Amino acid sequence: MAGTNGSQQFITSNNNNNNNGGNRNSSNAPLIEEDCNQIIVPETTSWKNLFAYMGPGFLVSIAYIDPGNFETDLQAGAQYKYELLWIILVASCAALVIQSLAANLGVVTGKHLAEHCRAEYPRIPNFILWILAEISIVACDIPEVIGTAFALNMLFSIPVWCGVLLTGLSTLVLLALQQYGVRKLEFLIAFLVFTIAACFFVELGYAKPDASEVLKGLFVPTLKGNGATGLAISLLGAMVMPHNLFLHSALVLSRKVPRSIQGIKDACTFYTIESGFALMVAFLINVSVISVSGAVCNSSNLNIEDQTSCKDLDLNKASFLLRNVLGSWSSKIFAIALLASGQSSTITGTYAGQYVMQGFLDLRLRPWIRNFLTRCLAIVPSLIVALIGGSAGAGKLIIIASMILSFELPFALIPLLKFTSCKNKMGSHANSVIISVITWIIGSLIMAINVYFIATSFFEFLFHGKLKVVARVFLGILGISGMLIYLAGILYLVVRKNEQKTTHLLSFEEPENGLRGSNPDNVGPLYNLPREDIVNMQLPQRVVDNQD
Repeated sequence: MAGTNGSQQFITSNNNNNNNGGNRNSSNAPLIEEDCNQIIVPETTSWKNLFAYMGPGFLVSIAYIDPGNFETDLQAGAQYKYELLWIILVASCAALVIQSLAANLGVVTGKHLAEHCRAEYPRIPNFILWILAEISIVACDIPEVIGTAFALNMLFSIPVWCGVLLTGLSTLVLLALQQYGVRKLEFLIAFLVFTIAACFFVELGYAKPDASEVLKGLFVPTLKGNGATGLAISLLGAMVMPHNLFLHSALVLSRKVPRSIQGIKDACTFYTIESGFALMVAFLINVSVISVSGAVCNSSNLNIEDQTSCKDLDLNKASFLLRNVLGSWSSKIFAIALLASGQSSTITGTYAGQYVMQGFLDLRLRPWIRNFLTRCLAIVPSLIVALIGGSAGAGKLIIIASMILSFELPFALIPLLKFTSCKNKMGSHANSVIISVITWIIGSLIMAINVYFIATSFFEFLFHGKLKVVARVFLGILGISGMLIYLAGILYLVVRKNEQKTTHLLSFEEPENGLRGSNPDNVGPLYNLPREDIVNMQLPQRVVDNQD
């Protein structure tokens, strides 16, 4: 059988799998085998293969518990108690569906979302989509910068503006430490982040939120006022992030998946299970943060100082929420977890930036250069706001950045939905009618909420703001033009037909045990799996002199 030779089990690039020599019987293969920093998935049907797929979903889920999420969760609980919990539930369910589609796109086609965009769209639309993707990465990096600055302020009393400047150096240090094992580094960061999650879980016992009110907040949608709408959009933007779609579709390419119909089917299934578990943990953390904030800030037993903090709650003031659990250590432990959350999210943002640049432009930079450029773009607005508005202004900037992410989402989500629904790209793994309907409803709701908020906020400012007639006319023309361009861009992505190119790795007529389609044109970089270029972006290697 073809499965008895290790080099025949996978469609791989020309320069791998030749170092070990000999044959490898799949029945005797270890559960998880690492080859050149890649995980090899045995060509056997077993639930144990799930362990080989563990990783990408958890790396992606870090973005769901980053400082931006903590900030919006804290404000949602302090201002509206449990009324916005339904946003977290809806966003988490939507995130699971969308992230699964992103993973499936990478597994089935062997190309990630940014590469599909470059192959699909003309040069100018492709360039615009790249710019928007870069803006979303910068918007995602702003909460990490400010969150890290707040953490340094709580730990060492460093002014927020100084902490903003120091965040660039701290990230470069973490990127350098990746050379000694990115998995160990991520495990340490995840451990610290889940430490604060455990504290919020314990705090729930002290805060004692009303269970009926929490359930009502989860399952009864309410939006009272324009402020609630803006915060809801921020919650949505902080949960479902555009850069995560590019990230997840690329991370799955780091596995050596058996290139058979059953192998690809199993990979899609296991990635969905892994993503579901990781996102469920993130969902529970976000619900706990909102519930604790809502219960504590709406309690009748608060002292005057804590009441003042709740009125304008941000990350720099939130440590008092854990005082029942941690006592005088609350600020220090909260700061350590906040620091870990910001830095771990920065690493995923750096990966996403690499994939976006490589995919859209076919250009690759060293991780530290890429991170330095992105971090500089995030530091400038954060520094200006921190100097002028202090910690309160920096906290509001996190909310604005989360709203930007929500506005950017359609320009990553629509291509993903169209690509994964295309049989020429996905073959038998294309979205079913039910999945297509659900995902397009999700996308339409997100776009409708964004357009509604933009329109209502703009016209309220235009007609009720203290503006002169000339300024009002000028801003009216500028704002309406901007909204029309936004809608035109979304409409272009929706109505444009996909190019009729067959890009999925297995032909429609391929037998169950086939490894490659019969089409002689099925050659080239697309079929050189697994993607060593993807792995090398994730795991920078130390230079080691081999002296035999």
